[in-house]
Amino acid sequence: MNTPPEIPVQIPAVLLPKPGTDLRKWATIACDQFTSEPEYWEQAAQLAGDAPSTLNLILPEVYLGSPEEAHRVRDIRRTMQQYLDDQLFTARNSFILVERTVGAKTRHGLMIALDLEMYDYHQGSQTLIRATEGTILDRLPPRIRIRQGAALELPHILVLIDDPAATVIEPLVAMSGSMEPIYDFELMLGGGHLKGYVMDGPDIERHVLTALGGLADPDTFRSRYAVGPDHGVLLFAVGDGNHSLATAKALWEQMKPLAGMDHPARYALVEIGNIHDHGLEFEPIHRVLFDVREDVGRAMLRHFGDKLGLVPCADAEEMIAIVNRQDGPGQAVGYVDERGCSVARLHEPSCNLPVGTLQRFLDEWQAAGGFREIDYVHGTEVVTRLGRRPGNAGFYLTAMNKGDLFKTVILDGALPRKTFSMGEALEKRFYMECRGIV
Repeated sequence: MNTPPEIPVQIPAVLLPKPGTDLRKWATIACDQFTSEPEYWEQAAQLAGDAPSTLNLILPEVYLGSPEEAHRVRDIRRTMQQYLDDQLFTARNSFILVERTVGAKTRHGLMIALDLEMYDYHQGSQTLIRATEGTILDRLPPRIRIRQGAALELPHILVLIDDPAATVIEPLVAMSGSMEPIYDFELMLGGGHLKGYVMDGPDIERHVLTALGGLADPDTFRSRYAVGPDHGVLLFAVGDGNHSLATAKALWEQMKPLAGMDHPARYALVEIGNIHDHGLEFEPIHRVLFDVREDVGRAMLRHFGDKLGLVPCADAEEMIAIVNRQDGPGQAVGYVDERGCSVARLHEPSCNLPVGTLQRFLDEWQAAGGFREIDYVHGTEVVTRLGRRPGNAGFYLTAMNKGDLFKTVILDGALPRKTFSMGEALEKRFYMECRGIV
């Protein structure tokens, strides 16, 4: 492997289910989706049945902290080893080009292994690989328990490159038109369609590494973002799966003194995508509160004072339209509870983005006992449906412009947590490829 030392990439040793595996039962959606909708995961389990499935190799986060968590983690490790012993996989030492279609949108990505030595999730990091949102350290221990001792990793991590000239992935997409896919099937429960192409050979490897090297060139980087040498090059920005990659990093730091620098756990299998891909859209991540113990409007007035204006709305459609316009001074956030819908207009906001201003309030209110739990959900239907339930409240936010992501992270550091989503819940990455990490 002749990877240039300045490019934190390795050609991955990918494990794919052998021919004859029912891939519709094998592939399941990212574990951090539908965390307030256990019925989704019950349907997935019914569909998978007793067939080999990645559902048996992950812990859906709906079960984190539940009485089921410990035995599910034990079952995950046992099943990983069983699948390996049963020779369920075929190995490919290559990049994999991924094509995902949901509805009218198709996006492309490339499966690679990222060097965790060149990744730092802490605020102010200047490494080539960085988080895009604040990492909550308290969220790492349960994820470490799942990964620790696991024989395999299954990625739902999506990492972005800023490639406006389409130099890295798009030439491979053009090439794939004359190739046979290695997998090509419909995903379960409305997840769309997934294709994959093996991208191997010295010419392809040279192309990928050379093109990434061009994006990482310091002079090109500083010119594009109008920054000086005090800003380190940002090549890879973690779009989805920030905490999963942070978990891999934390475990690698624990292992490194004993395992040595050549251990496979030094790398993490991810899918990279171009932020300029027309099939990639940024969606907002809404908030739902559970066991709310105080009127939402009263709590907001106490926190924001005369910098808050509350506008009652006739229905959810009116609330959504006002928030999406974001007209007038300040910021607009929608909220819904069993009494109806309103818009909170926030004057002189404390953060550049509405999500940051709202999150500061929610963190303080939760710490003061205003509500028991918060979940982060996708889609207007979900936030309004869950928010209307007695004892709940939902907050509706507008999406950020995806073109602002790289420069914002470069200049300001990681964004507030759960600022944006790369697509809605059903567009999230499905587990398909595996990689050995022991």
